[in-house]
Amino acid sequence: MTSARPVSRLNQWPCQIKLLPTQAPFYDGAKLLIAADCTAYAYANVHEDFMKGKITMSGCPKLDEGDYSEKLTEIISNNDIKSVTILRMEVPCCGGLQRAAETALKNSGKFLSWQVITISRDGRILE
Repeated sequence: MTSARPVSRLNQWPCQIKLLPTQAPFYDGAKLLIAADCTAYAYANVHEDFMKGKITMSGCPKLDEGDYSEKLTEIISNNDIKSVTILRMEVPCCGGLQRAAETALKNSGKFLSWQVITISRDGRILE
């Protein structure tokens, strides 16, 4: 029995929010995935279900120093971003990532399609 090997859907490098440039060609017409670091471990099919076709940026508001909202605002404001998906865990510390992304969306002055998806600690998508 042969099973297909999973394919990485990472479309750019770097992917950590702190390391990403604020302007780059890969942002042109991009759909952004702003993902909490832990989501990639909790949700087994994160590449196919969330990263595919998106520019992935990840971070942990509890471990990374500072707030992401300023950098995310710059990225959204100064590039041709089409949509934003925020992928977070159900744990309270992920609220910081969601707040930073929502603040960036508001401060950018753009009206973009966006959504928040929450993952449970056991890897389920919560409604």
